[in-house]
Amino acid sequence: MPMPSYPVLCTQPDCGRTACFKIAARWSDGHTGELKTYALTCRPCLPVWFRRAIERQKVCRLARDETLEPPGIFEMLRGQRDRLLVRRLDLERELS
Repeated sequence: MPMPSYPVLCTQPDCGRTACFKIAARWSDGHTGELKTYALTCRPCLPVWFRRAIERQKVCRLARDETLEPPGIFEMLRGQRDRLLVRRLDLERELS
């Protein structure tokens, strides 16, 4: 899905900053796949939301043939579809 033309704000209530990261996990039911979004966040709120995503993913129940990878951090770029977002492994290592 392309980025909307309006600013996307951080998931953190009362933060108000523009989100620059998408915390998401690759999901598939065996036929289709997508990024399951846990949060859209600014850099200062990223550590809290990344930890929350990891905890939420641990308790996620999957149906038969479903797969869900661990959450990752993706840099949000205006106009880019999910499959083209750059995964920030450096930030994932830093926050793990």
